Amino acid sequence: MSSWFRGVRMRMAKLPSLRMSRVPDAPALPVRDPWPGDPGRGAELLKGALSLGGRVVTVRTGGFDDPDSAPGLRATAHGFTWLRDLRALGTDAARMRARALVADWITVSHLDSIADRPDVAGARIAAWLGHYDFFAASADDAFRQKLMARLVSDARSLAAALPTEEEDGRALTAVKGLIAAAVALPDRAGFLNRALRVLPQELARQVLPDGCHAERSPAQLMVALQDLTEIRALLQAAQTQPPQALGSALERMGPALRSLRHGDGGLALFNGSKEENPALVELVLAQAGRSGRAPSSLTEGGFQRLQAGRSVLIVDCGAPAPPKLDRFAHAGTLSFELSVGRDRMIVNCGAAPAASGEWHDAARSTAAHSTLIIGDTNSSELRPEGLGRRPEHVEAQRQEAAGAHWLEASHDGYARPFGAIHRRRLYVAESGEDIRGEDAVEAATPQPYVVRFHLHPTVDATVQQDGDAVLLRLPAGSSWRLRADGAHLALEESIYLGGTEPQRSEQVVLTGFQDGPQTVKWAITKVG
Repeated sequence: MSSWFRGVRMRMAKLPSLRMSRVPDAPALPVRDPWPGDPGRGAELLKGALSLGGRVVTVRTGGFDDPDSAPGLRATAHGFTWLRDLRALGTDAARMRARALVADWITVSHLDSIADRPDVAGARIAAWLGHYDFFAASADDAFRQKLMARLVSDARSLAAALPTEEEDGRALTAVKGLIAAAVALPDRAGFLNRALRVLPQELARQVLPDGCHAERSPAQLMVALQDLTEIRALLQAAQTQPPQALGSALERMGPALRSLRHGDGGLALFNGSKEENPALVELVLAQAGRSGRAPSSLTEGGFQRLQAGRSVLIVDCGAPAPPKLDRFAHAGTLSFELSVGRDRMIVNCGAAPAASGEWHDAARSTAAHSTLIIGDTNSSELRPEGLGRRPEHVEAQRQEAAGAHWLEASHDGYARPFGAIHRRRLYVAESGEDIRGEDAVEAATPQPYVVRFHLHPTVDATVQQDGDAVLLRLPAGSSWRLRADGAHLALEESIYLGGTEPQRSEQVVLTGFQDGPQTVKWAITKVG
């Protein structure tokens, strides 16, 4: 459907003459939000503060619009998923605060176009219906009539907007909202029919054969899994048979998400991801249903999981997501993360989705990842809407024998600026206590390069007296030594954005000798 035709449909959906003559008094069927909230964030909301990734927007009587806030933060504000935080707080004050904020939002005329974006409207519809019993069931008739009228209006506009212009995971959130409206609002079969026509094509486009999400982000895979489990529950409540493609997608996505978890239960930090709450990740997997073991290779998604002993090494071996699916893409090709048991050791810096300008791009840069960078130049060109220049050919081959793992990978992201190829070789011994690597720059002219190993904030790092190695102590008590050959080794400051707040951390930096071999060998081995 063209943008012009979609625009005509959306304008027609808002014409007064086409609005339904009667607004229902209440939802016809209950809709339940299945995800836990955070009472701490609920307490902040009582004070008027909505936080995301360390940034805060004021949520108060008088409106939500804040043009200086990042789009992700504004989308969260207008999407109302934070109602679950007030519900988790569970007090009468929280209930009244939720009611007042919804009433205020309905009353205020919004200038922020993000509030009308299909995924934001879909999130808002699902959130209002999913928390109706919490904040609306005991309200007066006037409030409930305004709420239901706005739900009907938003649902009509959303139906007209499908399929959305956004080809990424936001389309699934939009579909979820329309299905929630179809279930809860009587005599709205048209909503359900439209959603069920769009859903299979979105599943085919967004869920890869190996279960990864097409955006190549562990965080977006989890969000998509949440949306799809909610869609399945909504269809079951409406006694509607879910499309076969939905069950197939859920069966593949669960194992893929397991493959992108560390030993602490949180997510690996690739392409806009944070650790996330391990209990929530486990709940999402449980809601998705029975799923198999974590696969070692996600071929279409481009990730490799090398697990031996208590060590888990997760490597980004795929080409970046294509245009229109690369909104969260980082320039982190061939980066890896390493955890031992429940302790993270080597990490990427994480993501700053609510930040703007320099911080947002800094988190996406190659230097913020545990990989090689040539000439302080990103392996993919960072643009506000995604990526420009990027690796076109990313190759990976792995072998396993007697419990040991070998991985060889390469990418050509530096072919255009430097005429260079980055090749990375990794070996993990059967015990998981001996990890070796080799990074090489293949170019006709020697290039200046650096290999970075960002350390989790809980790792205590000390450069040994000879200056050729760094001793790494993990919280659980084990010690590891990182040593290198063919490069100058140094310990420098870093920052970690994978948790709820930014944290100071450190990084081991290997600086190659431009006039010497374009190869650096390194090893991470357990001490004692």
